[in-house]
Amino acid sequence: MKRADRIITVIVVAFLIIVFIVLYSGISADKAQYGSSFSKGQIAVVKLRGVIVSSDKIVNQLKKYSRRKDIKAIVLRINSPGGGVAASQEIYEEVKRVRKSGKPIVASIASVGASGGYYIALGANKIVANPGSITGSIGVIVDFPLIVDFLEKVGIEFKTVKSGYYKDLGSPYREFTDKDRAKIKEVVDNLFNQFVNVVAEERHLDKNDLLKVADGRIFTGSQAVEYGLIDTLGTLEDAILLAGKMAGIEGYPTVIFPKRKKVSLIELLFADIEEVLSILIPIPSLNYLWR
Repeated sequence: MKRADRIITVIVVAFLIIVFIVLYSGISADKAQYGSSFSKGQIAVVKLRGVIVSSDKIVNQLKKYSRRKDIKAIVLRINSPGGGVAASQEIYEEVKRVRKSGKPIVASIASVGASGGYYIALGANKIVANPGSITGSIGVIVDFPLIVDFLEKVGIEFKTVKSGYYKDLGSPYREFTDKDRAKIKEVVDNLFNQFVNVVAEERHLDKNDLLKVADGRIFTGSQAVEYGLIDTLGTLEDAILLAGKMAGIEGYPTVIFPKRKKVSLIELLFADIEEVLSILIPIPSLNYLWR
């Protein structure tokens, strides 16, 4: 096998592995089916796992359970380091919409509920986390690759015709200038300010005090309680009991947990291929994401 063929084979295999891992971990939500038993006092558990790329699945699940009269409350189980700014904001808005509808919704942070994951939790009536959960990471990060030097080495040159200086801002095919950096920083600062405003409003915190710790740092659940970033410490079980109490359910509520849906390898690889490609496309990616 020629060296070039071996390189191409390695690239293809690596790509398929990345696709498999990302999809299997559930980049936005479980591929799940839910119990269909109908009885009084039910609580639905909606799971948000992995890096947030798309909001569609979680938003649809929240809408579904908010409309069902037999579902008295929702627990949003978060295990995510965050992700895309817009996707995180859309899920937050839907969580807040559920809250304002009068149906209790409790955010339960598992191992990680940071940055965009924490942003989403802010829309709930209450935020519960384990003492050792990781949360916070209030901030914005933008990533994009630069391959100019590599292209020069292999003798490839890209030509671009554009309508304005910033039209190809963040392009991997040209040098990143101080002027580019300043413009992207404006956008990052604006998105950061949006994040801080939401935290200050939802958690009833003074913005100036909040800015002292809103520098991207992470907190344990215990620390987050002290700073007023979450409401209380507890497990998923505690969050379910709290949601039941808020919904006026006596005793232990009936809980609808997700059931794993068996999927074929083809479905696993290609069901959300557009989401995987959105990660791999070399364009600036604005994220509420903890690294």
